[in-house]
Amino acid sequence: MHRRALLRASLAAGVLSPLAAPALRAQGSADARFDHSLRIVVPNAPGGTSDILARLLAPELTKALGQSVVVENRTGAAGNIGADVVAKSAPDGHTLLLMDVSTLAINPSLFPRMPFDVQKDLAPVSMIIYAPYLAAVKNALPPKNAAELAAYLKGRAGGLNMANAGVGSLTHLTSVEIGAALGGDVTHVPYRGGAPAVLAVASGEADMIINGATATQPYVVNGQMRGIAVSGPKRLAALPNVPTFREVGWPMADAGTWQGVMVQGNTPPALIRRLEVALREAVAQPAMTARLAELGGEPRTDGPEAFRTWLAASTTEFGGVVTKHGIKPE
Repeated sequence: MHRRALLRASLAAGVLSPLAAPALRAQGSADARFDHSLRIVVPNAPGGTSDILARLLAPELTKALGQSVVVENRTGAAGNIGADVVAKSAPDGHTLLLMDVSTLAINPSLFPRMPFDVQKDLAPVSMIIYAPYLAAVKNALPPKNAAELAAYLKGRAGGLNMANAGVGSLTHLTSVEIGAALGGDVTHVPYRGGAPAVLAVASGEADMIINGATATQPYVVNGQMRGIAVSGPKRLAALPNVPTFREVGWPMADAGTWQGVMVQGNTPPALIRRLEVALREAVAQPAMTARLAELGGEPRTDGPEAFRTWLAASTTEFGGVVTKHGIKPE
């Protein structure tokens, strides 16, 4: 009995010993290792906001994690195809989903059947940026501001075509709400992502777009289309003469593109933490912050729990808009 008591005391001392802490930390570090290349799955076409951001982050993550990071575009089904790739990937943190996560908040209300459960099969890592939406029209369209646009729309038979990033995207929901507020006849034309929708307006194929400023602002700055209004709390530094939605009395005043990174839902917390730190450090670099500002984006790296809270609240809010307008998938 005396020997057993000594053994129990020795084990207890080992558990409580300060020497145990470094061992646990070493084990945690081992759990957070990346031992082969990573991929960032973007469920949109090349050239859109998510794609631009992924290609900015990939080299920074390569340096931070010691493994090559590649970008893979997997389009279709309002982002569900690319998201499903990540939801069904190995839970080892090597497959990342980078997208406008407002889509993930909308799709459960839009699709009667989802190929994955957003809450269970995907785990938030970090929000990356918020970028406002920029409303713009093709140069051949006469209106130069919101008031002229409303008057033009009401007095024009046939209305206008408004391009969006796909049925059920937040650009679509925002366009529907603003189109209804403007009055007149608005035909909503879905494209396979924001990039082709922007190009449709720049080429004159579509009349108008409401899309992430990250991808749209360069076309307005370069004179390929005309800016009308921008969402969010302030005007864009690169377009100081373009008023905010709130200034012109439009709804959805704080809509925008919320770009975030998620991984497979069962990924170990240690790996999620390491990815979060790497992403936050990458976004905080002065060169990256300046580049995002040029594209109209603001860093938003508040961590997994804040991301999870935002997703839950947005799912309720955006689901209400889907129901109100009876929006259905294609």
